Amino acid sequence: MDRKFLIKEQRKDMKEKIKKVGKVLGILLILGIFILFSINILVKQTTKKQIVQNTIEENYDAILVLGAGIWGDRPSPMLEDRLLTAISLYEEGASQKIIMSGDHGRKDYDEVNLMKNFVKEKGIPSENIFMDHAGFSTYESLYRAKEIFGVKKIIIVTQKYHLYRSLYIANKLGIEAVGVPADIRTYAGQSKRELREIVARGKDLLKCILKPKPTYLGESIPISGSGDVTND
Repeated sequence: MDRKFLIKEQRKDMKEKIKKVGKVLGILLILGIFILFSINILVKQTTKKQIVQNTIEENYDAILVLGAGIWGDRPSPMLEDRLLTAISLYEEGASQKIIMSGDHGRKDYDEVNLMKNFVKEKGIPSENIFMDHAGFSTYESLYRAKEIFGVKKIIIVTQKYHLYRSLYIANKLGIEAVGVPADIRTYAGQSKRELREIVARGKDLLKCILKPKPTYLGESIPISGSGDVTND
């Protein structure tokens, strides 16, 4: 058989295989996008009524402030707005305890002490401010709020786009929760955050099914006690 003909047929077969693989990958991509968007609709629809704008009159176990990065010795704009919102809630009597949950996984990066110091400077007593030094993710922050601090009823403070996922996790972990949005200003790079959040909701939905333990647990620190026991 002619060698050129064989080479031509092999190339033709290869092209057909590449087309088939491309079609399969295309179908999987479309399916993945469909699943992600379905999850996002589910997460938002099942939690939107838990997002409140008005003053919260009922007394909750704690106000949970989720970390959002620090800029040197000051909070990022998003984190500052979460802290200011938590202060307002505290002053309104929504709860007399605040949990600062963030990343303090290494000595040179400490979100939680900065968060605590910020609200202390605004007049909130140190003993009413707890620090969760191992709140490395939204899932871990809520898991630890329940298992370490014994919280059953909580107010979650973060920006609205993040509240849907936070509330969904709380629901699946058996925590009674409402969310108060901390959108005091416009934030640079928000479009990128919204896109990342689509994937994050899918990831955390899976976590809520599997319920893995967080990176660290540890001994119980009752929210009814003093927050100073979390000082380092």
